[in-house]
Amino acid sequence: MSPRKLKIRPDPDFSRLEKVITRKAIPDRVPFFELLSNLEEEVLETLGRAGNKTPLYGREEKVRLLQRQIDYMYHLGYDYISLQPENFEFPRKQAPKTMTAQGEREYFPGAFHTIADRRDFESYPWPRASRIDYSLFEKAAEILPQGMKIIASFSGILENVMWLLGYEGSCYLLYEDEELVRDMFDSVAAPIIEYYDKVSDMEEVGALLLGEDMGFKTQVLLSPEIYRKYLFPWHRKLVQTVHSHGKAIILHSCGNLSEVMEDIIGCGWDARHSFEDVIEPVWEAKEKYCGRIAVLGGFDVDKICRMTAPEIRAHTRFLIEKCAPGGGWALGTGNSVANYVPVENFLAMLEEGYAAGFY
Repeated sequence: MSPRKLKIRPDPDFSRLEKVITRKAIPDRVPFFELLSNLEEEVLETLGRAGNKTPLYGREEKVRLLQRQIDYMYHLGYDYISLQPENFEFPRKQAPKTMTAQGEREYFPGAFHTIADRRDFESYPWPRASRIDYSLFEKAAEILPQGMKIIASFSGILENVMWLLGYEGSCYLLYEDEELVRDMFDSVAAPIIEYYDKVSDMEEVGALLLGEDMGFKTQVLLSPEIYRKYLFPWHRKLVQTVHSHGKAIILHSCGNLSEVMEDIIGCGWDARHSFEDVIEPVWEAKEKYCGRIAVLGGFDVDKICRMTAPEIRAHTRFLIEKCAPGGGWALGTGNSVANYVPVENFLAMLEEGYAAGFY
């Protein structure tokens, strides 16, 4: 089978995406943005760029995966790659696993937790930002094509608190030991902000992103008052830290955030990512928040899975027509390129975005 010809001419220029995130100018064309992709290998195979599959281990395998991401992002027309730090995590107990069509996956029942009380908190091995390994960032700086930069990211403050306490545990402790919940937010946030302070100072890093799922279909996971008390003060500090280095920062958050969207804007976030049509279509968010925060992505994941390629091309043009005027928007899926997204559908969105997205 001959490789698929992609109608995109790679021309990476991170300033294109930076103009969108900061809303300070209109780029030459609508840039592409994704939180992550689980289709890298499949897409590269489709394009005839799969490369060497000889098994590698340790450092060599990490560098090969880095090169694969660079090849993938470059040839698809992106202006950046995404990187997370090594040797930096909040250790958790082994979560239960189940088999899916794509292989074994972890899942987190509501009652699953690593920290249940003050004793667990005091004995927990809290990570130190001073131990972070930045060598992949340094390697990326050596091999990135001219014009591309890194978006450095990490999982969120609320996310790590709730992964450690569990959802049910978080809710119970807010009534039984709210001081412990406060201490959890403080202990999680401090090393995260120290990491962002360090990585924001790297020349090869163009922008930052925090993955912070705060809600679900109809509302936020915890009350807005709890967010305002324990989460948003840390968000403000994080944003100020990144801005002090002259960099922009993106908030990725799933769910219905209507109750706290003004708080999010007030924290100073440059852009928000993750939009689902059933909650808030991206074109409505663009109209509502235009000029105060950039909106990224928004091609509903359900639609990109179910539509035909011609329908996807038409919907891409609809999104461009609604969201591109005035800048402040990048094309991408509403959440991420999941491994069940049809490759041809994904490529159709990008091709049409490239063809129709020039200003």
